[in-house]
Amino acid sequence: MDMKKLIIILMTVVLGFAFAGTALAGDSYKADKVHSTIGFAVSHLMVAKVTGTFNDYDSDIQFNAKDLTGAKFDFVIKTASIDTKNEARDKHLKSADFFEAEKYPDIIFKTKEVVLKEGNNYDVAGTLTMKGVTKDIKIPVTVSGPITNPMSNAPMLGVEAHFQVNRQEYGLNWNKVMDNGGVMVGNNVDVNVFIEADAVR
Repeated sequence: MDMKKLIIILMTVVLGFAFAGTALAGDSYKADKVHSTIGFAVSHLMVAKVTGTFNDYDSDIQFNAKDLTGAKFDFVIKTASIDTKNEARDKHLKSADFFEAEKYPDIIFKTKEVVLKEGNNYDVAGTLTMKGVTKDIKIPVTVSGPITNPMSNAPMLGVEAHFQVNRQEYGLNWNKVMDNGGVMVGNNVDVNVFIEADAVR
């Protein structure tokens, strides 16, 4: 074999590994917290809603629309990062009346299966663990992209989800009955997730 053919073969092998690595990296994403929100809203005094966010979390997103084998949207949320823009309320939410953040520092979602519904809408089945209680849950998720982020020139995804969780099913039972028979805090919590996820390279 002459030197020219050997160089061509070596270049082909090197480029093959390079493209393979890029494709693999393109299927793995992490949330960009600067452009992402994990938020919630819950009824307060039966007439309005209080909103909040969790500001500290880790994400592990594996997604390829052409092959959902191994797809996942896993999150570990730090309960102590809850933020409702009110220090006294946040302290109460971290206490044993609600999340008991010191004893149960993490809220964990782990994916079991991702199923295509239609278009770019998916059902993500998994387990949600909160305050030591684990339950099966199915979350409707919309995935946009991937596209090339013009700032980083890397692939990115948009992930959006809206669903409800009954807090009492996870042991967050505190409440007060009002004079009119209503309760101070609603049981059903609206969860709203907006994630901008960058490819891991």
